[in-house]
Amino acid sequence: MTEPLAAPADAEQRRAIKPVVCYPNDTLPVPDLRLYQAARQGAEKTGEVLVQPRDAACFEVPAGHFFRITSVEGPQVGDLNLWNRNDLSERFYSGKTRALHGTHISTGERMWSSFPHLRPMATIVADTLGWYGIDAYGGSVHDVIGTRCDPYTGNLLAGSQYHHCCHSNLTRALADHIGVSLADAEVHVHDVLNVFMCTGFTRETGQYFMKASPVRPGDHLEFFAEIGLLGALSACPGGDCSSEHSSDAAACYPLLVEIFAPAGAALEGWQSPQPNGYDRSHGRG
Repeated sequence: MTEPLAAPADAEQRRAIKPVVCYPNDTLPVPDLRLYQAARQGAEKTGEVLVQPRDAACFEVPAGHFFRITSVEGPQVGDLNLWNRNDLSERFYSGKTRALHGTHISTGERMWSSFPHLRPMATIVADTLGWYGIDAYGGSVHDVIGTRCDPYTGNLLAGSQYHHCCHSNLTRALADHIGVSLADAEVHVHDVLNVFMCTGFTRETGQYFMKASPVRPGDHLEFFAEIGLLGALSACPGGDCSSEHSSDAAACYPLLVEIFAPAGAALEGWQSPQPNGYDRSHGRG
């Protein structure tokens, strides 16, 4: 191993330069949370899906409806994929969501879709873990930094052939829901919102870490569907992610997804967001 180069004389001056936020978000369209929360008050439940431990399930949510993810039996994290239910090429873009809002998202923040659409897919309207904030380790909940546990990384690091990672769970669920092969479904599975997961980066090495989720039965994260959605949720094999994932060692529990329809006039004046207005000429108009 080569020795690290000696720091230059002005190293501390360079390190001391103040950071600049890449994407100041004060001009982002602001969701009307009062409207959404008022509409939610009179909404009626129209369906539910119970996601089994170490497995995944799909669900559909019409535009203007709500969906809630709840811990129902024990501390459990979930990996969430979202697509435009009429066009799977439009899907959740975790990287841009992270750039616009931060490493973890909560009430009033949004899940944004992929290029060329780049529009809100879902807005968080309720979060019973919103109190957690950022802890002494730099950890917080509901992250958009982890990619999802997957069998390829498990094979790379441990030579394993584990089939109930979230990536595989989501692949099976999507394949079954839309009636395609696993290979055809897998290309649509993407980086997730890690629901209830408590994560951050170590200060010493900058490595992604996880710790026991603060989620308890009854805790929930609730969303407003800005467009018609197809969702897939995996109940992670890591359980509360306090020790390990990509194995059957952790205690795991189901997650409940519920869908709610607002009353007819409850969203008067609301419109589903249009795709991004960029002209797509890329300088060759």
